[in-house]
Amino acid sequence: MKIIFMGSPDFSTHILERLMEEGHDITLVVTQPDRAKGRGSRQGTPSDVGRYAEKNNLPTIKPQRIRDEEPINFIKNTEADIIVAAAFGQIIPKEILEYPGFGCVNVHASLLPKYRGASPIQQAILDGEKETGVSIMQMDEGLDTGDIISQQTVGIADDETGGSLFEKLAEEGATLLSRTLRQIEKGSAKRTPQGESPTPLTKQIKKSAGRIDFSKSAKEIERLVRAYDPWPCGYTFLGKKTLKIFKCEVLEGQTQTTPGRVIRSDDRLYVGCGEGALSITRLQLEGKKRMAIDDFLRGRKVPLGTVLGDVTDG
Repeated sequence: MKIIFMGSPDFSTHILERLMEEGHDITLVVTQPDRAKGRGSRQGTPSDVGRYAEKNNLPTIKPQRIRDEEPINFIKNTEADIIVAAAFGQIIPKEILEYPGFGCVNVHASLLPKYRGASPIQQAILDGEKETGVSIMQMDEGLDTGDIISQQTVGIADDETGGSLFEKLAEEGATLLSRTLRQIEKGSAKRTPQGESPTPLTKQIKKSAGRIDFSKSAKEIERLVRAYDPWPCGYTFLGKKTLKIFKCEVLEGQTQTTPGRVIRSDDRLYVGCGEGALSITRLQLEGKKRMAIDDFLRGRKVPLGTVLGDVTDG
């Protein structure tokens, strides 16, 4: 099929790569504009999809606003049977959605209508879900509200991180899209309208979302640490330095202590929470490398009673 592809992050790159491998004709790639990365940086960095398209010599546009007349006209003058979108990052206007013969389909990383929006992968882990999945939907003007064409369920492991679930869903999404495009081309694809979503719209994740609030339960914090690995990472403060936490375990039972207070620090690091406590097992202090807790404690003492998150402490 002749396909216009719209996407931006690495999740989208997996989808685009599979389309290329299967011999589809990618007539145009539409991705987000280059963005400056890093403090003080002025040089624009392409999106993951932008880098892949450049490497593979695919025609590409990077509109600031997909709703502007120029990108709309450019897309409508590009030959295509269908548009495939995956985490593009902008609302696509009706003129584009209805342009190709088969319209526009979207690969979304949840079992719609659950977890519409920008961060379905992380939110499923935050909520303690045991399964999630991928949906292929026929796009309409709403936000992830179009008719569902196909879905695939994916289990969430007890130690699942945002990164590992991302990899699972990207692979399943690429496979499901491949099967669904064949059905669309043959005219055998069926569309099922969505009902109301049982979950709130998921939002774009900001770096501040990773800051740990130790007044929450140990279970909630442990899920946050996994959900936001590899970005923005669950983090707190030890003294005035940022302390990223990459792995921790829940210690059951109530703790009668100030949330964030260190209650063991000999060869283990236990921290009290609003409910229960956490054993921190892998972490990274600002300016240091990531390490296991026993290696960390051999190089730095953390006195009992230290309160993590209190930037005036220590």
